[in-house]
Formats: sequence, C-alpha cells, structure tokens
Amino acid sequence: MKKLALAVAFAAAATTASAGNLSEPVMEAPVIVEETAASSSAAGVWVPLLLLAVVAAVIAAD
Repeated sequence: MKKLALAVAFAAAATTASAGNLSEPVMEAPVIVEETAASSSAAGVWVPLLLLAVVAAVIAAD
C-alpha cells in the first residue's frame, strides 16, 4: 500500500511539473535588417544632365 501511495504521489508530481508555470513568456525582439543604398544621392543627377546636354546639342545643330 505504501508503494502504491508513493507511486501516485510521484505521478501527480510529474504531471504538475511538466505543465509549466504562470510566468509571462519571454519574447525576443524582432531583428530589423535595413538595406543600404549602393549608390550616392548624386547618381540620379546624371540622367537629367545627359538629357539636357542632348537637347542643347540638338538646338545647337540647327
């Protein structure tokens, strides 16, 4: 009888121990990856300057 009571006590302790606890779960902060621009801000200036040079060349050719 003592062995049965001891087995029941261990079984009850094992089921409550595996149930977890009531503390808040720890959440990790999300990792934010920001891509860096490979070109500088002046790279967008070349296309309008080239277009202006072409227009100026067409006007000068007339």
